[in-house]
Amino acid sequence: MAAPGAAPVKIVELGDAALTLEFGNRIDPVLHARVIAARDALPRLPGITDVVPTYRSLTVHFDPRRLAAEELSRHLLAAANAPQQSALAGCNAPNGVRRWRIPICCDGDCGPDLAAVATATGRAPEEVVAVLCGQPWRVFLIGFLPGFPYMGELPEWLRLPRLTTPRTAVPERSVAIAGAQCAIYPWQSPGGWHLLGRTPARLFNANDSDQPALLAPGDAVSFVAIERSEYDRLELAITSGEFSSRNFSV
Repeated sequence: MAAPGAAPVKIVELGDAALTLEFGNRIDPVLHARVIAARDALPRLPGITDVVPTYRSLTVHFDPRRLAAEELSRHLLAAANAPQQSALAGCNAPNGVRRWRIPICCDGDCGPDLAAVATATGRAPEEVVAVLCGQPWRVFLIGFLPGFPYMGELPEWLRLPRLTTPRTAVPERSVAIAGAQCAIYPWQSPGGWHLLGRTPARLFNANDSDQPALLAPGDAVSFVAIERSEYDRLELAITSGEFSSRNFSV
């Protein structure tokens, strides 16, 4: 049963070892808030092996030898009615949201597409940077690469299609936009998003077995513009181990 005023949910079987709780069929901060509320309300039942939130659904992988699908389904339907966080679109709930202040440098080669994006949108580069740094961004999901956060949503005037010809190598830790979303590339990889800046923060640490990805679905990320000299200082401190990217949590 759905919460009062909410769209009905449904459960879809994914083989014999995963169930997906679906809240809708679109990218919507309200749906995503329901996903995160369900994730946080779901008991950590013996037999659950992974919990994967997306824009509009929650997939739970489980060991059917330890947990019956029927039992998990009952718990998922109960979790679907969990109270949602307040101020959904802005990620401003007073409790339950991890908040981050991630530094970003947009100077020179750190933001190679900033000028082109400003021209395409008819705005000054400073206005584009101001949008990036002017609001908290909801982390919808982690995908594409381990630790790669899909965040949103951009204002209509800043929504651009992906590059016609993708880059073969996007520098690691690049902050980029495409469509209604922004993201951070954890490592160097091919990519077709518009690169507006770069952060010294490390988005993935394979040596951290408990939580290798810095960000998680439901987190709120605020970007803070820094000059190149501060970027270089923080990059050196993080590389040397004198400073941790987790210190950007607030």
